[in-house]
Amino acid sequence: MPSPHSQPPAGQQARLLQTHTPELFANAVAEVVEALRKGEVVALPTETVYGLAANAWNPEAVRRIYEAKGRPAHNPIILHVVGKPMALECVAQWADPAERLAAAFWPGPLTLVLPKSARVPEIVTAGGPTVGIRWPSHPFMQAVIQGCGFPLAAPSANRANELSPTHADHVLRSLGDRIPLVVEGGQSQVGIESTVIDLSTPVARLLRPGMIHETALRELLAAPADDGSGNPAESSGPLRSPGQLPRHYAPRARLETWEWKGEADLAARLRRLQPGFRRIHLISHTRVPVGLGEAVHVSVIPHDPEAFARALYAELHRCDEEQADLVVVEAVPPGPEWAGIADRLRRASA
Repeated sequence: MPSPHSQPPAGQQARLLQTHTPELFANAVAEVVEALRKGEVVALPTETVYGLAANAWNPEAVRRIYEAKGRPAHNPIILHVVGKPMALECVAQWADPAERLAAAFWPGPLTLVLPKSARVPEIVTAGGPTVGIRWPSHPFMQAVIQGCGFPLAAPSANRANELSPTHADHVLRSLGDRIPLVVEGGQSQVGIESTVIDLSTPVARLLRPGMIHETALRELLAAPADDGSGNPAESSGPLRSPGQLPRHYAPRARLETWEWKGEADLAARLRRLQPGFRRIHLISHTRVPVGLGEAVHVSVIPHDPEAFARALYAELHRCDEEQADLVVVEAVPPGPEWAGIADRLRRASA
């Protein structure tokens, strides 16, 4: 049962803090910093997705994240920092690859996995020897971390294995009865979770692809990154990063990714499924079908990896709201710039 300190009173919803004027922004920062110093958990905007944040140095506060999300204890949590000095408090080693990648991509959607410092509680790393850290670029998240003076443990602000939130409304629907505060920070501009690269081994290993893709990382590494994403079973021991479970980032509906040659081919495949699925949503980006009938809801998101990523989770949340029982997503192209999106769709359909 979640701690009474980590949820609103029975029957009440989390309060939504606005930030759209300088005064509201400053007031929200002050209130959130006070709550985090008291050991509360708070949902905050980042440029990737909304995060559920707690004081990283406080094991009890981090435990409340696991409780609120229903998160498995073996799934570690990324730490969010502002500046290299705070990053160095979290890690035992900071070698040249970390220096180069941080200089190139921080603040931004890149998480570095490094040997953890003794100060990082084991609950953060799920008992493992490494910790993932990143410097987010969202101005509200930066202001809060600076105000606190400590790093924030912050996985996505949703129930475990469900869709990550890219709007405050998504957080309220998922966790609104489990946490006290949600900050409205607008649409997440990246839209999927950060790229995660493990620098704790002699050869860097990509643990989770994202919108900073492998080609860009390779250019800055003395040794090429090993694309070890998508198969946590390859290595023994604790998970080194979130986002490695086989099923993750999933809507409530069954999700499939398809390619189709033309509208007749697509319509025939859908007809074969319609006896078992009454609410079908189809999300396309290139081959936009027409004339499929009222039984199939068709939506279109841009055929551009950055715009696609920004729109994807919001579209899948809408499918949940409209009680779809099957979601068909047009398969995305190959290539490193689409790898993070392909990874999310693969895990959502597992």
